[in-house]
Amino acid sequence: MTGTLVPIQLVDTILLNYNVGDVLLLVLGLSILAALALRSRKVLASQAIAFGLILMVTPGGALQPGDGSLLGSVMQYKFFGLVLLLAGPVLYTTAKRSATPA
Repeated sequence: MTGTLVPIQLVDTILLNYNVGDVLLLVLGLSILAALALRSRKVLASQAIAFGLILMVTPGGALQPGDGSLLGSVMQYKFFGLVLLLAGPVLYTTAKRSATPA
């Protein structure tokens, strides 16, 4: 029975030092690497918009910095989300259009 508690304890240990914003930034970084492998600016733009929106709607209590947090305050996470929300549509509109056969 104690084997089932290990994943929950692991998540709890991670979240004591970090917050949800840090986890979201880590997942964003990994997804950017995947988008770069695809060489698709539209996918990258979609990811930026999605993560920006997630950071903006995440409650401030979940973004309170811990001991090892990447950013120093809740407002920094919110501003980063805003930057992603503003940069995403710009990336999407500047992406090359795929050639469609006529």
